[in-house]
Amino acid sequence: MGKTVLKPDICIIGAGSGGLSVAAGAAQLGLNVVLLEKEQMGGDCLNTGCVPSKALLAAAKRAHLFFKNDIKGIAAQAPNIDYAAVKDHVFETIQTIAPNDSVERFQSLGVNVITQKGYFTAPDIVECDDHIIKARRFVIATGSHAFVPPIAGIDKEKIYTNETIFQLREKPEHLLVLGAGPIGIEMAQAHKRLGCAVSVFDMGTLLPRDDEKNVAILRKALKNEGVDIYEKIAIKSVEHDKHVTITLEQDGRNFEISGSHLLIAAGRRASVDGLGLEKAGIKTNAAGIAVNKHLKTSNKKVFAIGDVSGGPQFTHVAGYHAGIIIRQICFGMFWAKTNYTSLSWVTYTDPELAQVGLTERAARVQYGDDVRVAEWHFGENDRAIAERTTCGQIRVITNKKGLILGASIVGAHAGELIGLWAFAISAGHKIGAVAGMIAPYPTLGEVSKRAAGAWYTPSLFSDKTRKIVKLLKYVG
Repeated sequence: MGKTVLKPDICIIGAGSGGLSVAAGAAQLGLNVVLLEKEQMGGDCLNTGCVPSKALLAAAKRAHLFFKNDIKGIAAQAPNIDYAAVKDHVFETIQTIAPNDSVERFQSLGVNVITQKGYFTAPDIVECDDHIIKARRFVIATGSHAFVPPIAGIDKEKIYTNETIFQLREKPEHLLVLGAGPIGIEMAQAHKRLGCAVSVFDMGTLLPRDDEKNVAILRKALKNEGVDIYEKIAIKSVEHDKHVTITLEQDGRNFEISGSHLLIAAGRRASVDGLGLEKAGIKTNAAGIAVNKHLKTSNKKVFAIGDVSGGPQFTHVAGYHAGIIIRQICFGMFWAKTNYTSLSWVTYTDPELAQVGLTERAARVQYGDDVRVAEWHFGENDRAIAERTTCGQIRVITNKKGLILGASIVGAHAGELIGLWAFAISAGHKIGAVAGMIAPYPTLGEVSKRAAGAWYTPSLFSDKTRKIVKLLKYVG
């Protein structure tokens, strides 16, 4: 029996965040949509990324609260941690959210969901086991996967990545984490708070894309909790025996550290294997599928979105990409294109670390001396003082005229607080707009208003301003 031929308006390969968003939007707007997914609906974010990691972090934070003795009258005590049961909490969280991404829900929206592997056999044809799909437009949304570096002695069957660590039900005695990016650092703190010894290793530095001064605050907080962090270090080899032993080199000295489990968090790679891209005339590069600002590939009928397109690897970016695709395919707005000026991201440690726009270092490279920085510390915020969450600060980057170029926050709820600055940048506001807002008291959100106000302090209380006030006193 031959394959069934389908002729939809859109064929989407990959049911992660980006693919699902395009499918839902296009189907509800009346287009005929085919969605192919060979593995789990919801992709990495739901099954092995954002959702399980945040659930694990929430459990770890709850356990950590037992140890805190910073409020008088509340005695600290050791929590009773059942590591395997914590993993039950993680999977219950996934199961609660999963119906939103399920085959059944998308079929109810009118999407033809096919749970098979899709691949190109021609520039305008995608095939799977049972179908030949000739669509008007194609969208590749296959995401990315964990990268395992080629280290001598490493056994891929005996390591963990974010794709497998949540399946582990025995508590690691000593977790070795290779990679000090967001995934590595989040998992390091979570496991430390759940009762594991943790060591983190990186050839570079902790969270290099974020504001250096705010990273320093987070680094100190992690070390105070007992996370061992080794930066600017070469990893020479890995040996798997009864324990995992890593041979390291730093400043010309070799030494070994052993642990019970090894987590590889050394970045991700675009998932392009097996897609038949060469048969579709779709070009790739080191980052993934090559796309222009409109997310079009070298094949004019094919778009690529999310991690596979080689851009910033965040779930919210995949959703943003989906909106650009919908505008082009459904509304003929072919001028719609990407703009990451107001892109924000969060590392969900405690304290959280959030960034939008340019860091101070990046701003000075781009604008030179035409850069100003305003700061405000959580220790000067009344709500933070009351709740004993004073570890943190906000740093706002502007040009000399007050145009907001970027903002970085380290502290409690930084991920929620950064949204104001993302909006301000996207709207092209100057810092005076934030300084002039009325913030409710007492809230952590006041740190944004106070930082904006601090930007004016040097000029407001200058000798020149005092002279003007004195003159106006007599004129008045």
